[in-house]
Amino acid sequence: MKHITTKNNIIHNLYRFSMFLIGTYIVALTYNTFLLPNSLVVGGTTGLSIIFEKLFGWNAGLFILFTGIFLLVISFIFLGYKITKHNIIGTFLYPIMIMLSAPVAELLIPYIKLDDFIVVVVLAGALYGFGFGIIYKTGFSTGGFDVVMQLLNKYLKMPEGDASLAANLLVVLCGLPIIGVRLVTYSAITLIVETVVTNKINIGISNSKVFFVYTRKIDQVRDALVKNGTIGFTIIPTLGGYSHYKGEMLMCVVSTRDYYAFREVVLNIDKNAFFVINDCYEVNGGYKRQHLPFL
Repeated sequence: MKHITTKNNIIHNLYRFSMFLIGTYIVALTYNTFLLPNSLVVGGTTGLSIIFEKLFGWNAGLFILFTGIFLLVISFIFLGYKITKHNIIGTFLYPIMIMLSAPVAELLIPYIKLDDFIVVVVLAGALYGFGFGIIYKTGFSTGGFDVVMQLLNKYLKMPEGDASLAANLLVVLCGLPIIGVRLVTYSAITLIVETVVTNKINIGISNSKVFFVYTRKIDQVRDALVKNGTIGFTIIPTLGGYSHYKGEMLMCVVSTRDYYAFREVVLNIDKNAFFVINDCYEVNGGYKRQHLPFL
């Protein structure tokens, strides 16, 4: 049993690292194919490399490598080895992938010239986000400005999402005197698309809604679900924070296409029902979700 577990762990780690390589290559290829040729400063050391390439003609891969090493040292000093170790592999791998993907990008660029620049921007953001989504899903990182985000999170108590956005927007704004308002605007759009796609790849696309329903007519709602027979639900005991009134809350998961229909069923039974509805990214076990035949 121990041998099987060890073998499974090795296979799992090999899979994770393989996906990390693929994600990093996609990010690097997108950089060489779309971002660098079109001067799209999307933040991070990637954005800084474009700025310094424009100003001084510095090699982008080497700039990202040396900047990443510098930030690794900063991370080790202020964040410690435990956090820094997660950034080490990506710090060296990403610039290597930029160098390896450059010849491929040169072959692709003549075939993907598009007249509508906004299409280039959206495509660049989507591919860039797709690559980063794969990377983050494996638990790895490309280093670089992730260190800045971690520093802002630790010392300024900024949430990681806000810290990442602030750091990247700062880089985008630094490009304003170099690339102008037009390209800065397109860069910001690319950054937004990249962020959205990264999040969708990382946490998934919500195809369900989770309902928390509080109603004085919970028996009638429950009867409707029992009659339907395809929707699993849980009854949760509740206690009013001020009134100390003891009641019950119903929790159930409904497919996104049945969202409004189920909502109307609840409101038709009790128009004063209180409910909270959230996106549900993963459902495991329980009743199989089906279309609600009674709606």
